[in-house]
Amino acid sequence: MTGEDGYFDEHVAARYDESALELFDPAVVDPVVYVLAELAGSGRALELGIGTGRIALPLAQRGVPVHGIELSRAMAARLRAKPGGEEIDVTIGDFATTTVEGTFAVAYVVFNTVENLTTQEAQVACFRNVAAHLEPGGCFVIEVEVPGVQWLQPGETTRVFHASDTHWGIDEYDVVNQGLTSHHFTLVGETFELVSMPFRYVWPAELDLMAELAGMTLRERWSGWKREPFTSGSRQHVSIWQKPSA
Repeated sequence: MTGEDGYFDEHVAARYDESALELFDPAVVDPVVYVLAELAGSGRALELGIGTGRIALPLAQRGVPVHGIELSRAMAARLRAKPGGEEIDVTIGDFATTTVEGTFAVAYVVFNTVENLTTQEAQVACFRNVAAHLEPGGCFVIEVEVPGVQWLQPGETTRVFHASDTHWGIDEYDVVNQGLTSHHFTLVGETFELVSMPFRYVWPAELDLMAELAGMTLRERWSGWKREPFTSGSRQHVSIWQKPSA
């Protein structure tokens, strides 16, 4: 069972930034912010699953007004405690259905967070919710993995996606239901602690159909934020769908 913060309660939020230090490296963050600032132009940005502000804070520092939707109050509290965090509005709720005032030039969800919506219905609702918040010509950007299930050997259901002295990450796939559970074994003090989180992996073509159902069309798809070509060997993708201008 999970509380009102979902799987990102105070225990997880307290060490989230430290556990993902490599993702806060400017070499990782800057290309993301550059693309999003370009898409936002003089408009506003909406981040789904804003978390502790890894992307929102530097994007706001670029002069882009950012509004976030976040289910976890504990994660949002970490954002607000950072320099500039109080200037970013955050609405607490499920980003598949939560609405906020106004329209946006760009909406985005990064680092596989769309997979936190664990049903196809919720993912479809997310696209429709975003489309309702975008201004004409606005864009929806998703950064997400290409489902790793395709690289499993016959009969395998698990893969190790990270291994170090302080953290092991193991994905367990439920191919029948298009689900996966990520198990994180993290060294805390002298003991390894386990946190397991459910996700729903989603294929690029499936996302394109969700966008079409919401009235948007694919504009760009890259294998990374530096606009690298998307190929059959890509392990992730950055996809941009656009709402009609009129």
